[in-house]
Amino acid sequence: MSAEILMNVTPQESRVAILENGLLQEVIIERNASQGIVGNIYKGKVHRVLPGMEAAFIDIAGQEKKAFLHASDLRFSPREVFNGDAPNEEISYPPITELLHEGKKVLVQVIKEPLGTKGARLTMHVTIPSRYLVLMPDNDSIGISSKIEDEQERLRLKEMVIRLREKFSKDAEDSSHKKHGFIVRTAAEGITEEALQADLSFLCKLWSTIVKDNISKPQGAVLYSDLPLVQRVLRDVVGEEIESVKVDSLETYENLVRFCETFIPELADKIEHYPSNKRPIFDMHGVEEEIQKSLKRKVQLKSGGYLIIDQTEAMTTIDINTGGFVGHRNLEETIFKTNLEAAQTLARQLRLRNLGGIIIIDFIDMQKEEHKQQVIEALEQALESDHAKTFVSDVSSLGLVEMTRKRTRESLEHLLCESCPTCEGRGYVKTATTVCYEIFREILREYRQFNARELLVLASQEVIELLLDEESDSLAQTQEFIGVPIRLQGERLYTQEQFDVVLL
Repeated sequence: MSAEILMNVTPQESRVAILENGLLQEVIIERNASQGIVGNIYKGKVHRVLPGMEAAFIDIAGQEKKAFLHASDLRFSPREVFNGDAPNEEISYPPITELLHEGKKVLVQVIKEPLGTKGARLTMHVTIPSRYLVLMPDNDSIGISSKIEDEQERLRLKEMVIRLREKFSKDAEDSSHKKHGFIVRTAAEGITEEALQADLSFLCKLWSTIVKDNISKPQGAVLYSDLPLVQRVLRDVVGEEIESVKVDSLETYENLVRFCETFIPELADKIEHYPSNKRPIFDMHGVEEEIQKSLKRKVQLKSGGYLIIDQTEAMTTIDINTGGFVGHRNLEETIFKTNLEAAQTLARQLRLRNLGGIIIIDFIDMQKEEHKQQVIEALEQALESDHAKTFVSDVSSLGLVEMTRKRTRESLEHLLCESCPTCEGRGYVKTATTVCYEIFREILREYRQFNARELLVLASQEVIELLLDEESDSLAQTQEFIGVPIRLQGERLYTQEQFDVVLL
């Protein structure tokens, strides 16, 4: 599948859009004021150990919230790395209190961005990616990307890495490099030994620098930062069939060309500068419009059906409806066609909105088991192009499909939006009538508790108008009952739910 990458770079933020066959699939945004920290390596300090959770909170530089480190992510713990196979026998971890204590210095790497109220997630199993390899310090395993299917090529790459690692450890000043493990990335398929050697040498030298900095630098310091967004995207999507990379910043374009000439030479000729005197690059390709659509709950299907996507802190729910789609045969066929189209669309929406965690999908009820299976298969096939790890269960007895999608950074909605100050994220506000009745109850409460010669009601203009119109009789009865004059005053800055009853 051919992909086109669009890059919009300003002094405030960098935005990258990935289009496949002309359709927007993914948007990645990084703001200079709050750059992502996944992949960063820190000299952390244990702030607090939690024996009951088998975890610890760690202080790292530049983060208000304490980062979280679980016992399973400690370097002292056994861990199966090679090929993701399950260990032969059950792993038993020693109590975390035997491994960590308050004030201890630890070398940690961020594996998940701070999300909502949670701090960053850390690991001590450090990995450092490059163009063709991923370095795993202090681990002698050699892994090969599962996307490289040719057995001969897998064997060739593995033997090459082992040979180069031994050669480098002999030439190096110390022999510690022979302990390092590597994962060979998909981009290494068919690569020459010289190119692989350059990558391996670079990673080993980089790790030596990190180890030295860990000794000399103060606690909490950043020992290694991942590449900026625009370079990182090119490094990580090189397995794709890239048609072109368009950049609207001349400075960034020149930096990217130099970066690609050094690390990704086959991409250097595909990078283009998009002139600033033209229409904005995201407008030209309809990306801005798609971003705005992705912030709405309702997603329209071409058939006339639609999806309703609700994101909560616990999970994301997706409801499918036939809407205006009536079909041409019978109801079951109409429902099946709508669900098939919805499966394709929601897979794209998950990637575009970067929704993660638990996702519950309420497909329209289907009677035929064959149709249910085909819809699940269509969903799984649509998710194959997603870089994030996903798992899809079968249709439950309630007709729901449960799935998970790995979450490593904030969703597009959480990045670009905040909770409404009026409804506080509920998605609704009290009606003006409800507020009027609350005001009447508050007037009686104030009257019984205090002696007042006059009461002043401050409320939004909509509520005041309702009190003077439809609720004027109720207001008169209340005033007659308490025997105290009630004055009304509209406040332009009050929301519909806000009001004050003031004693005069």
